[in-house]
Amino acid sequence: MNNIPATMKAIVLKGHGDLEANEYHEAWPIPQIENPDEVLIKVHACGMNNTDVNTRTGWYSKAVSEATTGGAYEAIDTEDPSWGGAPITFPRIQGADIVGTVVAVGDNGNEKIIGKRVMADCWLRDWDNPENKNSTGYFGSECDGGFAQYTKANRHNIQVVNSNLSDAELATFSCSYTTAENLLNRVGCKAGDTVLITGASGGVGSALIQLAKRRGAKTIAMASEAKHADVAKLEPTAILPRAPQNLAKALQEAIGQDTVSIVADIAGGDYFPTLLDVLERGGRYGTSGAIAGPIVELDLRTLYLKDLTFHGCTITTTNVFPDLIGYIERGEVKPALAATYPLEKFNEGQQAFIDKKHTGNIVVTLD
Repeated sequence: MNNIPATMKAIVLKGHGDLEANEYHEAWPIPQIENPDEVLIKVHACGMNNTDVNTRTGWYSKAVSEATTGGAYEAIDTEDPSWGGAPITFPRIQGADIVGTVVAVGDNGNEKIIGKRVMADCWLRDWDNPENKNSTGYFGSECDGGFAQYTKANRHNIQVVNSNLSDAELATFSCSYTTAENLLNRVGCKAGDTVLITGASGGVGSALIQLAKRRGAKTIAMASEAKHADVAKLEPTAILPRAPQNLAKALQEAIGQDTVSIVADIAGGDYFPTLLDVLERGGRYGTSGAIAGPIVELDLRTLYLKDLTFHGCTITTTNVFPDLIGYIERGEVKPALAATYPLEKFNEGQQAFIDKKHTGNIVVTLD
């Protein structure tokens, strides 16, 4: 690996805890290619996501029942503090949404990719059985990720992207948009559907608006009223407050009907029963998050008497990431870049991410 330094700048997570668990280092060892299928990438930008915060704080642990706060919790179970319900190894460099340039390849790699700008699929897979959900990991969780000047990835996990978008704009896509596309695939979203989207101002929410529209569905975005002007730029069919007191009435006034065929929920929390109440008979509920609270109230009569279908949506199928690259290259989706922060100001950026005053995605830049 000629002309590649021995050390790099990196944000290193030393354990579960508050923001101070993130440590900035200027001379962290650069990852070495150890597997013939690995490639080394010089990172230009890396998006922030809820997974980073939730893993740092241990929010995924069943010992935590409150909403995502971004701060340390009084108690977590050390056996299940990660997305996969298992411990993770520290120190760990987080960050899944990388955009960078390939600078070296392992023995099985194609040297023609060196110098190409790539994006990475967030999901680590057993490439002998890539659709096996039981053998998956997450970039920046089960291995080091992109909050550093260099990272390495399996050659099957990266794809060259041909786009005029900036590195920071491209870094808004991978996690949020594959999460959203996977949810829409799972619930069978198609033309003619009406999709109610919670948390519509966030990364996944803004992706859901665009990707559901792309399929020909009506999109009803729910967001705090201070963010409506920004959400309107994504051109949903209608925009509602974050939690209308009478949701059915609000829908009727906005779109002329008081039910929807799909709820795409990343919030959970106390409003969960109200969302189910406006699903039409035979409607579909999909969730990929619970930022407003993981513990919800469910009346089983609503579930079975209305013939509802529930979908938990986390691990994507292998087609989702290359499909997304195609959407980007054809200009079928656009980035929602809220702000950028240099690596040196990582904790400032993550606090802004936690405060949720932005619309879209916050990205760490490394150039």
